[in-house]
Amino acid sequence: MLADMVGRMVSPVFVGRNAELRTLSEAFEQARKQSASAVLVGGEAGGGKTRLVCRFTEEAACTGAHVLAGGCVELSTEGLAYAPFTAALRQLVREMGAADVAALLPEGAARDLARLLPEFGEPSGERETETGRARLFEQFLTLLERLAERRPVILTIEDIHWADRSTRDLIAFLSRNLRAAPVLIIMTYRSDELHRQHPLRPVLAELSRLEGVARVELPRLSESEVAAQIAGILGGEPETALVRRVYQRSEGIPLFVEALMERDDDSSVPDSLQDLILGSVERLPEDTQRVLRIASAGGNRVGHELLAAVTELSDVDLENALRPAIAGNVMQVDGRAYVFRHALIREAVHEEMLPGEHNRIHARFAEVIDRDRALVPPGRAAIEIAHHWYSARDSLWALISAWEAAAQAACAFAYTEQVQLLERVLSLWDRVPDAAERIGADHVRVLELASEAAIISGETERSMKFVKGALAELDETTEPERVAALLVRKAQLTLDRGRRGAMPDLRYAERLVPAPGAVRAQVLGRLGMFLMFSNATAEGTAVTEEALHIVRDLGDSCMEAELLINLALGQSLDGDMIGALRTNDRAKEIAAGVGAQRTVLRALGNKVDALNNLGRSEEAVALALEGETLARQYGRYRVNGTFIANNRAEALEALGRWEEAVEVIESALVLEPIPKVRGHLRRLRGQIAAGRGEVELLERIIAEVGALQNEREEYAQEWLINLRLHVELHLLRGRPAKALDEVETMLGAAGTPHFSNAMLGRQFMAQARLACEVAAGGDPERARAVWSRAEELFAVMRSDGPVTDAFGLMTTGEHDAAAEAWERLGRPYPRARSLTQAAAARAKAGDREGAAARLRTAHPIALALGARPLLGEIEALARRVGATVTGAPTEDRPDAAADLTPRELEVLRLVTLGRSNRDIAGELFISAKTVSVHVSNILGKLGVTTRGEAAAAAHRLSLFA
Repeated sequence: MLADMVGRMVSPVFVGRNAELRTLSEAFEQARKQSASAVLVGGEAGGGKTRLVCRFTEEAACTGAHVLAGGCVELSTEGLAYAPFTAALRQLVREMGAADVAALLPEGAARDLARLLPEFGEPSGERETETGRARLFEQFLTLLERLAERRPVILTIEDIHWADRSTRDLIAFLSRNLRAAPVLIIMTYRSDELHRQHPLRPVLAELSRLEGVARVELPRLSESEVAAQIAGILGGEPETALVRRVYQRSEGIPLFVEALMERDDDSSVPDSLQDLILGSVERLPEDTQRVLRIASAGGNRVGHELLAAVTELSDVDLENALRPAIAGNVMQVDGRAYVFRHALIREAVHEEMLPGEHNRIHARFAEVIDRDRALVPPGRAAIEIAHHWYSARDSLWALISAWEAAAQAACAFAYTEQVQLLERVLSLWDRVPDAAERIGADHVRVLELASEAAIISGETERSMKFVKGALAELDETTEPERVAALLVRKAQLTLDRGRRGAMPDLRYAERLVPAPGAVRAQVLGRLGMFLMFSNATAEGTAVTEEALHIVRDLGDSCMEAELLINLALGQSLDGDMIGALRTNDRAKEIAAGVGAQRTVLRALGNKVDALNNLGRSEEAVALALEGETLARQYGRYRVNGTFIANNRAEALEALGRWEEAVEVIESALVLEPIPKVRGHLRRLRGQIAAGRGEVELLERIIAEVGALQNEREEYAQEWLINLRLHVELHLLRGRPAKALDEVETMLGAAGTPHFSNAMLGRQFMAQARLACEVAAGGDPERARAVWSRAEELFAVMRSDGPVTDAFGLMTTGEHDAAAEAWERLGRPYPRARSLTQAAAARAKAGDREGAAARLRTAHPIALALGARPLLGEIEALARRVGATVTGAPTEDRPDAAADLTPRELEVLRLVTLGRSNRDIAGELFISAKTVSVHVSNILGKLGVTTRGEAAAAAHRLSLFA
């Protein structure tokens, strides 16, 4: 090899860029303080981005930083999936060994990384395409966090203007979620190549808005800086005339300064940039130029063995041919590979090839790599072969290799790249007469795979195009099962897009496969769940049970567990909450037995929801935390963990721990969960916003989630919750007539659906009563008429437990009984609401003392919650009855301690020990902000104003004796 050869025209002196170095140093200091940061370094081609990053990371490594490096690879139009992260992983394996790297991840998680590097063993046989990519993202996040626990980490990613979609998505994911780890990510890109439609532009815009992300644009060098660069090259002070001439011609671009200094005469500047860059190449021997042209087809970096095989030169002959290029600083040596000093040089050389030469060389690369795939880094052979055959314009082998590369992309969870490669197969199909025989799959199969990959990539419109194309080619009389499976997918895409028409497709699919079998079970499983969410619980349960019989006969335990969870959903909607808990537990047991991690987590999430609906909210919170921990261990938090987090937030909201619920919601939203989970999280945040009186936020949330407002048949639950948020907004805005409009919408002009979800239905009815009471002040006749229809609906509504019973008491106006029920359930907000309504009823009956007593109990609860609208109602009513509701001393309230939640008691115990908020946060594993909210709640409930008074009250009440 030629490692001893060095180029002549690179300055050994680092010139300029002091401000940019300071920015990188400041970002690294921020990262060291446990606050991850990122820097985007943009600049023209040849502007010195790599030199800047190398200089900074060399200095940082000397201070103890762990520097990981990777770069994006330009490979035709499809890029190379996860190239920079694969390079960083390979570096880690060299430094630590695969076993030590795997030990940093959750048990079994390294098998996902095996899809990128064979050093991690055999990839998992599990092909859960919906969650595979999300798991892979979580593994990289966890790996960086664990590495950073040892010492600060710097990850450099060069040339992200060439990044494939998967790499761009992972960069964005890490930038958003590496928030509390000493990690700095540095990314470079060519700013002069970012045309209006460049896919990197929206990514840069998004990253620039994130906290902790800095953006640096490298300016061109000044004349004095060019002089310093030339002095470094020459080893002495240059003449002023030379500096001025080079500066004018190079326009301050460092690479062009070097290129001009390589010229031996004072000839005029070349006609084009390409001519300038090629000047140093054209002075090389013809044999050297020929090898450079071949090397340029292999990319910016080409291994010695690969180049020797393609050129058919011996090691000695290849080294002799390249020696002048290395001495002339056109090529550099990096280990056992040759690297063009700059990508612009490679691009210029590659563009000089004649068309026939271009095709022959790319075909030669494809043949050589196909013969010996060890000539390229692991995992890259298939995509490189596909790239070279496509570049060689050989339709047959381009189609075959694209098909293989698409399969490899799927194994690496690079689904966007899989779609691109499958689209290439489709575009080449008509050029290859025996295409189906060549790849062992028909045209419809390619469309099916493309639609599946597009779904996972979040491209629902694109997927629908493939599905419709496949359906158009199939004959349902000869391939009914295939058509049925595609109709199920089409129905799901319809749902994902928020459109109508999913049910007819599912009904039709069910008719196509009347005989028991795996496809019928799949169709029935989807149809059953859809029916349940559309209020047809009885029919949904029936088809689910039929599917269960089929899969049990087939011995498919994983599918059995999934269907049991669906069955539990039906039991829950039908009011059998205890039965739902038992069925969920059975599903979890079966799923755990066959290692179906996603199903285990789904069962846990549903059980959390059932416990909360039964009023066992503290149990729900505890189980949710266990489930979220398990989701992290499985590497599935982004998909399954966020669903469980949403259910935990619902339980926290019910318990009046609103600030904690908001923290959970915001943390989950940062992870970009699937749209359905995001909708649930945003609606719950809207509910808290309504309670707090955050009107503008509530309006924004309604605008975001309101797309399904008019789709009550197919989105019954979402529709009903959206409707409830609208009622809250109108009441907050002082528009009771519009609130009545929403209630009437729910009741329906011609026939009212019996909402199968007792919880949502009764919760809405309690709200409807309040809306009617408020509206009665302005239009009593209409309010009475609306309420009369509402009472008819309520009369046929079921109750499924103590929570819905309590909502029923609110609906029937038994407010004191409702307040007692909410107190038993530990739900402060509806308790305070019921007490306020009871106080209003007592005031109307002339019982001012009774009203005042209830208001004095409700006031500190509303104050502690930060429920400003309710607080305003309480204080206004208190003024009307002449009651004082503030400042009630603890001695006058012997039941004060009963209002404290278990978590508030924990916080109060630590307050009595003199702990600060930060100390309490560390001991209870919550944020200091959440502790502050708890302390405020405690002060309000105890009727005191300081922490010392709270500690004294706890002592008097013997809370911790």
